[in-house]
Amino acid sequence: MKKIIKSTLAFFCLALISCGGKRTFRDGTWTGSGEGRNGPVEVSVTIKDGEVCAAELLSEQETEGIGKPAIQPILEQFLQSGGDTDDVDSVSGATVTSDGLLDALDAALDSSAGKEKKKHVYKNTKCDIVIIGAGGAGLVAATEASLRGAKTIVLEKSPIVGGNTNFSTGGINASYTKEQKRLGIEDSPEVFYQDTMRGGKNLNDPELVRTLVDNSAAMVEWLQSDIVGADLSDVGIFGGASNKRIHRPRGGQAIGEHLVPLLREAAEEQGADIRLKNRVVEILMGKNGEACGVRVSCGSSEYTIMAKAVIVATGGFGANSKMVEQFRPDLAGFGTTNQRGATGDAFSMVQKFDAATTQMDQIQTHPTVVPKNGSMITEAVRGNGAILLDRSGMRFVDEMQTRDLVSKAILDCPGKTAFLVFDKGVRESLKAIEIYAEHNLLTEAQSLGELAEKIGLDPVQVEKSVERWNSFVAEKKDKDFGRNPKSMDRAIASAPFYAIEVEPAVHHTMGGLKINSRAQVLNASGKIIPGLYAAGEVTGGIHGANRLGGNAVADICVFGKIAADSALNQIGK
Repeated sequence: MKKIIKSTLAFFCLALISCGGKRTFRDGTWTGSGEGRNGPVEVSVTIKDGEVCAAELLSEQETEGIGKPAIQPILEQFLQSGGDTDDVDSVSGATVTSDGLLDALDAALDSSAGKEKKKHVYKNTKCDIVIIGAGGAGLVAATEASLRGAKTIVLEKSPIVGGNTNFSTGGINASYTKEQKRLGIEDSPEVFYQDTMRGGKNLNDPELVRTLVDNSAAMVEWLQSDIVGADLSDVGIFGGASNKRIHRPRGGQAIGEHLVPLLREAAEEQGADIRLKNRVVEILMGKNGEACGVRVSCGSSEYTIMAKAVIVATGGFGANSKMVEQFRPDLAGFGTTNQRGATGDAFSMVQKFDAATTQMDQIQTHPTVVPKNGSMITEAVRGNGAILLDRSGMRFVDEMQTRDLVSKAILDCPGKTAFLVFDKGVRESLKAIEIYAEHNLLTEAQSLGELAEKIGLDPVQVEKSVERWNSFVAEKKDKDFGRNPKSMDRAIASAPFYAIEVEPAVHHTMGGLKINSRAQVLNASGKIIPGLYAAGEVTGGIHGANRLGGNAVADICVFGKIAADSALNQIGK
């Protein structure tokens, strides 16, 4: 449905002002387009007597409950600012939608001003290191490579940076960190290693897991240093972890929305050239079989970049339903938490190098995703004290088990969904829940009985289940399912009470390119492909049959930096 916001007060019809003075706009209705999370966002802006008088949303494909609710507040801010998009704030939790809408409004204003943005035509060039993908792994690699003096170009097919990292809500796992010591948390790389191997059903590559855990503490320090400036001072617990080791911003802010802007700024400050809407269509091969550059498509033109090293950081294929079904037919029809650019482009590009892949059928579902919405509810909600109830109003699983086991348990429930239930204390402990509230994902009530009635469960049974759970919390012992007592800090006792209906959805593709501990891509014979490196979800072997929450951000950061360091060593930087 079209949403039209027209100003009826002169207050809204403000002259368009720029830092250089009043800009001239032609009267009429002008259209513009930007890129949202799920596709184009198209708008029209009406100018009368040189002033903005209306803004209309023409079309969008944004997510119910997350992206869609961000649209009207932004249009209202746009009108109140007199059409100055620099004065419009993005809506928390819907940054990608916000940016796409603002780009569309800017494009409409540009049309009204009678100017077309000049399309930059890139020329053939060369650099030290070219990075394919500006998600978390690519941005970490770009920051490290540029910091050490390499001429670095980053190519991103999307109009924004961040990839799936934009939507990461949890944190980064690390052991034996300064933050853990400050909080009195005992942990070690060995325990972290054992947790990761056990969580992955021991299908993980032990060498890669050892590399991950041994570099995790140093990675947190690097992110918190002046290089990036991240805040990772809050430490919690996720499923499959023996100890509290997931590091996240103070107050439980989503790690992705915190980290991505900082990494982009850090990479560009160090001199990295980040090129958006630049799709790599081919990785070039030298006469000795080495990776030596890329062929790039930008708009209607193509160009080449010759490079001494190529880092592949294109992410997984969780948004490519055909690939998912190819390797896991049982996941046909499942939703996904992935952004639409996670399509597995790299796998066809590396075939000429005979690059090996591993464990492509290992695809993880996230257990707590809002049905028909795609909004992922962070594992931290459970880690901070929530429980899961089935349609009979009873607990049915250790909520802090690994994601594969919790997902299976939910799929075995009637209706294949369950309800997260928690209270005021859990909500106040985690900033991410405020975003869910803003987007109307919470059912709220002043008593457990009222909450049960609102979500269609038996009030008496819900009250009994919560009472039993609270008795376990008091004793720090879950007699029903053996939940880790370190995730039993809060009883569900303080009104208001809340519920969110959830179901599993495709979340992480754990298989991918086969690499060694130096992030060098291997061929089918197990030999190193010269000049070719990979990091992040495009790689396989680190997580085995199941990824622990918090290990994805650890993976992209640790191996993103290692890929850059290895490439730098190769080229003598």
